[in-house]
Amino acid sequence: MSRPDLHQRVAERRKQRIARDRNRVRRLVTHRDGIRYEVDGQWMTGFCSNDYLGLSQQFSVIEALQDTAAREGVGGIASHLVCGHHAAHEALERELADWLGAPRALLFGSGFLANLAVVQSLLGEGDVCVQDRLNHASLIDAALLAGCHLRRYPHGDAEGAMRQLRGTPDGAALLATDGVFSMDGDIAPLRQLALAARVQQAVLYVDDAHGVGVVGPNGRGSVAQAKLAVAAQPLQLVTLGKALGGYGAAVVGDADLVDHLAETARPYIYTTALPPAQAAASLAAVRLARRDDWRRDKLQTLVARFREGALREGFELLPSDTPIQPLMCGGDARALAMARALEAQGMWVSAIRPPTVPEGQARLRITFSALHAEPDVDALVGALVWSRDAIAHGFGEHASDEHAPDQHASDEHASDEHASQEHASQEHGFGEVA
Repeated sequence: MSRPDLHQRVAERRKQRIARDRNRVRRLVTHRDGIRYEVDGQWMTGFCSNDYLGLSQQFSVIEALQDTAAREGVGGIASHLVCGHHAAHEALERELADWLGAPRALLFGSGFLANLAVVQSLLGEGDVCVQDRLNHASLIDAALLAGCHLRRYPHGDAEGAMRQLRGTPDGAALLATDGVFSMDGDIAPLRQLALAARVQQAVLYVDDAHGVGVVGPNGRGSVAQAKLAVAAQPLQLVTLGKALGGYGAAVVGDADLVDHLAETARPYIYTTALPPAQAAASLAAVRLARRDDWRRDKLQTLVARFREGALREGFELLPSDTPIQPLMCGGDARALAMARALEAQGMWVSAIRPPTVPEGQARLRITFSALHAEPDVDALVGALVWSRDAIAHGFGEHASDEHAPDQHASDEHASDEHASQEHASQEHGFGEVA
């Protein structure tokens, strides 16, 4: 018997990534101060975090974490169904449900786990999960692990979703979409998708990781912005680690479906609960997010200022009114060169390359926080102009990729592994696009 050597396989794949300018490295942050980061010994202004409302270092959020940790300790100690469900968890679930106008909320350790839980608990062999082509990797993995049929439709195409649902009339159906797309910044056509789901007797599930806190009335997300009730959109994901500045996630929605997750979802049952101190911090953050409309108003002002300046200078931006502003570069090498040139000027921006985004659509993923100010936006536009001109004159032609600024794979649409999984699934009739 001769098995493949895993070390050899790993080395070969890394060699291939390097050859294609697609290897990724972690950057060492030694200190954070608002939007300022000390990275590998250099202080930079960050335009790549998901701390949209600037709550990760807000003093009352930190105070809630410290006070609860001092009283209750630092660990979750057990799963929710053993002895890990604390009053702090219960209070946070109730607050989230009230904020988002849903009967129930259920906490999870991360958005990735929550997506796995929803799809695996509701679907199985013979069922179908219909998804937007640009959905987050966790939703794709969830469908593959659930053993259901995976059907994908062109980005933002509600008619394509309808065709995919109509083409698989047997078995239960889940229509899953991001609310705000993490690499494009645009918002899904939720009202049209809700209609497609209703006509085809499917359940609509919205991963609103990048929407809650940022868009919609009182920051209630893309679902509230679309004016959809729980009956039309029974399940919604909210993460605690983006606009809310903490860690973890929750699924909110229909009481029967959420209660079913609490009793059957493996990523909920077989894992330790979030630390109560983290839940208390997130509760403080939710209350601020509900109240502080000025944070969202400021974000809109910053985004509009950036778009006006960048478009005036001739840069190509994708259509987005959210804090996620993709600046298109085309080739991988150019995206990396732009990121390096920005870093040389003290600006930290992530270069996003395939397979996270389609071939030929490498980009800078620029994100804004309520902690930024207008002079920061103006400085970024100026740095982008300088970087473009410097690259035209040969800046970084011989730079090593060892410190290529890049988005971490955990928050991407896909990875090399996901691409190979998709190829394998297509051999079994999964993953067709309408």
